[in-house]
Amino acid sequence: VIGWYSSGPKIEPPDLQIHQLFKRYCSTPVFVIIDPKPSEIGFPTKAYVSREEVTEDGQTANRFHHIPSIIGALEAEEVGVEHLLRDVKDTNISTLATRINDKILSLKSLISRLQEMHEYLVDLEQKKMPINHTIINQLQEIFNLLPNLNSPDIIKSFMVSTNDMMLVIYLASLIRSVTALHDLINNKLEFQSAEKRERDAEKGGDKEKEKEKDKDSKTEEGKEKENKKEEKGKKK
Repeated sequence: VIGWYSSGPKIEPPDLQIHQLFKRYCSTPVFVIIDPKPSEIGFPTKAYVSREEVTEDGQTANRFHHIPSIIGALEAEEVGVEHLLRDVKDTNISTLATRINDKILSLKSLISRLQEMHEYLVDLEQKKMPINHTIINQLQEIFNLLPNLNSPDIIKSFMVSTNDMMLVIYLASLIRSVTALHDLINNKLEFQSAEKRERDAEKGGDKEKEKEKDKDSKTEEGKEKENKKEEKGKKK
């Protein structure tokens, strides 16, 4: 036994008590939250371990700490999953549409993370949660890495970069539309030429049938004339 898991999707108050029970079978159990309905890009799993911390009033308490985790597989399993993904992949979706969809999912994930940070800071302000200096330091590092949008040079560089990317996307969409229209015209021309060949073949067949009918009618007339001549000869 190395730990246990829950469908969460967030940590609940009774989870810490359940985690303490698993310490009877494992010294450092791992608690994994698996989201069955993920709304964010990436793996829908989060791993935690419990550690004793000293609170602001000098007492000790067990709290969950997030730990990095990866999902791996054996080589044979990776090959099988790769073939499965090739079969599942929709070939009708272009690479450009897939990239745009990935960008949208990434932005949604960023918004959810920012909202979570905002809720945490609001809870700290209202003293609903104890202060965690590690989290505060990480938030400060994030804010320090943000660009200074008050600078005209940075604003101009962002605008130039965005316009360049939008121009590339526009040209790619335009080329794709022109290529699709060109293929459609070629298909129409091929279809018309195929129909013309079929009509010519039908006309040629009708002409041959008419010729055969003419030959048959001539032979029948010749036979009738011969029969009449023979009948006249017999009468004489």
